[in-house]
Amino acid sequence: MARSRLIVANWKLNPTTLAEAKRLALAAKAASAKAKKVQVVLCPPAVYLATLLTAPGKLLFGAQDTFTEFEGAFTGEISPLQLRDLGVKYVIVGHSERRKRGDTLEVIAAKTRAVLKTNLAPIICIGEDKRDGDGDYLEGLVRELEFILDKVPRQAAKRIVLAYEPRWAIGALATGADTPEQFLHHAIFLRKTLVNLFGKEIGMSLPILYGGSVNVKNADSFLTVGQADGLLIGRESLQIKNLVEIIKLAAKAV
Repeated sequence: MARSRLIVANWKLNPTTLAEAKRLALAAKAASAKAKKVQVVLCPPAVYLATLLTAPGKLLFGAQDTFTEFEGAFTGEISPLQLRDLGVKYVIVGHSERRKRGDTLEVIAAKTRAVLKTNLAPIICIGEDKRDGDGDYLEGLVRELEFILDKVPRQAAKRIVLAYEPRWAIGALATGADTPEQFLHHAIFLRKTLVNLFGKEIGMSLPILYGGSVNVKNADSFLTVGQADGLLIGRESLQIKNLVEIIKLAAKAV
């Protein structure tokens, strides 16, 4: 039986008005309602979450980041407990743009544990900065994943979502996307690591998404040829027509 698909829209620091955020959310809500076996997760800027969560419909919402602590003297931070209280279900952890701003593997691991302790689902981003011809970067991915998940209990691990995002394919200056065939190879490699860490039952059940220059032209190939369990979409998710089309493609791919 085919897995349901998870479509995650990471809006980053967009849009600039609440009115536009509402317009995007309404379009995603309508498309989500018609898409069987597809779960759409919107990750808007944190300042919009409280308003957008008032009428989610079938939509779920995620945060783009969180902090390692639950409360205290941490000016400007957002606690996973606060996110849970709002009704957030997912939190993106370890995105390449957060890494550029100082998130180390230690911080990413701590954020992952904090998210899991609050019964939220971390969307853990993992990917290489560059790709070598010998495949040594794959071992680096395994070491990174093992470090992040080292202290995660088996029961908590059931809520993990993994997003493979080659970091050279992220953002406006990306040099291109991975190919669906390459993603499938990487996903198999990463799933073996998950099985080694948490056992076959849990390791085989965790969704592995593709992220990195996802657009309406390549989404279907990643879902079908690449057999991705879903997609983590960046700037393309701000184009209403394209996001709706990707949701439709995901429904057809189930």
